[in-house]
Amino acid sequence: MCSGNFAKCLGITLIPLAILSFLCNILLLFPGGKPAENNDDITDEVWYFGGILGSGILMIFPALVFLGLKTNNCCGCCGNESCGTRCAMFFSIIFAGVGLVGAGYSFIVSALAINHGPKCLINGTFTYPFTDGDYLSNHTMWDACEGPSDIVTWHLTLFSMLLIMGLVQVVLCGFQVINGLIGTIFGDCSKQEVTVPEGKISADGCDPRPWGFLGGAG
Repeated sequence: MCSGNFAKCLGITLIPLAILSFLCNILLLFPGGKPAENNDDITDEVWYFGGILGSGILMIFPALVFLGLKTNNCCGCCGNESCGTRCAMFFSIIFAGVGLVGAGYSFIVSALAINHGPKCLINGTFTYPFTDGDYLSNHTMWDACEGPSDIVTWHLTLFSMLLIMGLVQVVLCGFQVINGLIGTIFGDCSKQEVTVPEGKISADGCDPRPWGFLGGAG
């Protein structure tokens, strides 16, 4: 598969992951699926917005760039379409780096939240009853939370989804870094050189001649 087509597939995959991550973070603002009476009753890691900022907003931009790489050749560098394609692939590496940072941030926040456990009601006070992920292997400890109902399941399910989606996004953006390097060095194999008569402009509006920007002089 050529670099541009592969990048487009990555973009198509990243967009739904970004949307799901955004929604998961929103749902975490409602402990147990119910509105919190006080913002202090919500688990601290929710306010780090790993799903909204990291795997959500910071992932949308790279995904959109990847989607357009197949047709983006910057109209060539000085009229050279091959150079323009390589330039576009190079910039995709930068956006993939942004995606890596965002997804990595979401992954780390989710891992910390799972290890920390949810904030829940204990003896009339919202606090953290678990330490160092001890509740993960001992489900009987979950009964320590008096409310909200099913808060441990809610917390663990949503943050686990964010953890997995963040990891998948890291892998996909990593693939695009490699794909972008290949496209930068070797170009996109889907681009074919077309001989255009003197003074003619190709169908995409680009003048393939290196001196095309001079207005066809010579």
